[in-house]
Amino acid sequence: MPTTDTKTLLLREAETFLRTHGYAAFSYADLSERVGIRKASIHHHFPTKEDLGVAVIDTYLERFREDLDALADKPIDAAAKLAGYGDFFASSLRDGMMPLCGALAADASELPVSMQKRVNKFFQLHLDWLQAIIAEGIRKKELKAEPSAARTAVMLLSTLQGASIVAWALKEPGLIKPAYRQVLETIVR
Repeated sequence: MPTTDTKTLLLREAETFLRTHGYAAFSYADLSERVGIRKASIHHHFPTKEDLGVAVIDTYLERFREDLDALADKPIDAAAKLAGYGDFFASSLRDGMMPLCGALAADASELPVSMQKRVNKFFQLHLDWLQAIIAEGIRKKELKAEPSAARTAVMLLSTLQGASIVAWALKEPGLIKPAYRQVLETIVR
């Protein structure tokens, strides 16, 4: 198997472990068993678990940023973009997995500093994107101006994060969208 395929497989399986068990609850031995390669081969690609965790976050952030950019560029109003964001977020709670940012935040005290910084960056990416879309919607008079775009962004992200934890705990992913849509309705003109 070519190196890039092995590396991609390792990243995908490590992401699954992060989203289902958390950072502290899996080891290279677990990953070795799941992928079917020796631990030494994993160390060849990722010398430390921190290196692996950083790579998982960076890879996910790149994909996530591309998805957000594509959604922002759609010729739809701000409310539809925010609804699409909620749908996108809700779809990340699949196959018993938490959204990556929520799973990592729950494990923050166990994460190396380099990963903690990336988790912060991850949440900031969410908030910056939301705030820009909300500000655009306020300018176009599609969304209410109060609370501010910054406060509304925190409210929407908090709703999604909280709903995802409840949905994950109850094994009912269908709880996320209605909770988010209800909050979203409060800001639409």
